[in-house]
Amino acid sequence: MATEIKLPSLGEGVESGDVLEIYVKVGDVVKPEQSLLELETDKATVAVPSPLSGKILSIAIQEGDTVKVGQVIGTIEATAAASSQASSQAPTPAPPAASAPKPTAPSPAPAAAVSVAQTAAPIAPAPIAQAPVAQAPVAPVAPKPIAPPKPTAAPIAAAVSASGASSSPAQDSDEVIAAGPAIRRFAREVGVDLTGVSGSGESGRITREDVLAIVRHQGQAAAAKPAASAPASSASSPALGAPANSGVDSPAKAAASKGIEKPGTPATDDYGPIRVDRMTKIRKMIANQMDKSWSSVPRVVNFDDADVTELEAFRQSSKDDYASRGIKLTTMPFLIKAVATALKHHGALNAQIDSENDQIIYKDYVNLGIAVDTDRGLVVPTLKNADRMSIPDIAYALADLSNRVRNNDFAVSDLRGGTFTISNLGAIGGTYSTPIVNVPEVAILLVGRSRKMPMVMQDDSIKPRLMMPLSLAYDHRLVDGATAARFLNDIIAYLEAPSRLLLAI
Repeated sequence: MATEIKLPSLGEGVESGDVLEIYVKVGDVVKPEQSLLELETDKATVAVPSPLSGKILSIAIQEGDTVKVGQVIGTIEATAAASSQASSQAPTPAPPAASAPKPTAPSPAPAAAVSVAQTAAPIAPAPIAQAPVAQAPVAPVAPKPIAPPKPTAAPIAAAVSASGASSSPAQDSDEVIAAGPAIRRFAREVGVDLTGVSGSGESGRITREDVLAIVRHQGQAAAAKPAASAPASSASSPALGAPANSGVDSPAKAAASKGIEKPGTPATDDYGPIRVDRMTKIRKMIANQMDKSWSSVPRVVNFDDADVTELEAFRQSSKDDYASRGIKLTTMPFLIKAVATALKHHGALNAQIDSENDQIIYKDYVNLGIAVDTDRGLVVPTLKNADRMSIPDIAYALADLSNRVRNNDFAVSDLRGGTFTISNLGAIGGTYSTPIVNVPEVAILLVGRSRKMPMVMQDDSIKPRLMMPLSLAYDHRLVDGATAARFLNDIIAYLEAPSRLLLAI
């Protein structure tokens, strides 16, 4: 009996998504929770799982379509026993009698199902349904490493050898591949077979960096071959995304130059060549959010500097100890702690305006949005209850959250509930800026690159000091200039006295 497959709920406030990739085809046999398609919502890429075991009878959507929650995306015939045998045995000419409709050639269908199933990697829904690490910020506990150390070149090389360095990323084995939809798609684009690869992420999940490491290894192996064998082995180069006569250029570089540096479809206008690309859902969301903020928020920006010389000395003296416990200690956890602590004493900056009801809503919790630059655009995941976390807890949670966002392995709920946003451009460069307030929040802090500057000390001596530029933008409807100045002063005071920050409550 045919059962309709409808798009399930994607999270609070998410009503639709764009179909990026369909993993199955008509006739495929699927298992419960196996990924059927990859969907892009406002700011997240999610895998849509199969609700039951069975055979796909029809697919009602195409890649590029916008699908609404509750919309029928296809039909499936429930054949639990048949799909169970198809996944555990080699294809046989006669399936169990439980499968009523008998296809003319049943053998190829299960085989195709195995191939698509492994490409889809049923584990993909895990970050959306479970997201175990996302609970850490709510109830801080003793520091516990989130991710094991990055693998060395040897394990990566071993993984490549184990997978046979296949030129086709079909991934037909029965092994579950621990990678999200975006990572699997990226691996297919650069010709990497993920079968047998052990990732460096949590619980062995494969990250983008792992795929790139394999690509580099394969590229180096190809370049190391004798020149005389180059023509004979050139067939492997196109599978890696490089020209057949290359053998030297990195496949990752070739893929990047093709997909990142030159996006869109070539075209021409009245003045010369152009490229036209579809505006993704995340880019549309960013555009709408920026327009909403710019047109509704009377923004004011305060600029100042924090002397982080002592903080940097403390970080340098402590980073090895933290590293031994699996923590990469950067300046960001200290900054987050300083902001979260200051917000507890300046409620006007941890609030929102309810214009419809003429109310001000003050938040007694502190959820900090951390702006993360990704290949898909700016994403702002939320670090929940940051005010209750220690600096080691923040370091763990921040590393996990950032990695999941950059690998597109995060839930829509990770983007919700922010009360204040921090944007750190220090790793990229620049000093001051005028950031856009992330409505309905009323303030955002932008951090520039710390640099040494000559400063006049209290004894009138001039010394080089490490100065961190800060730009605080706020909604002047709720936050007065004096309130913003006092808030920024508190942040600076915490950053300039690390011991005070560590004891802050």
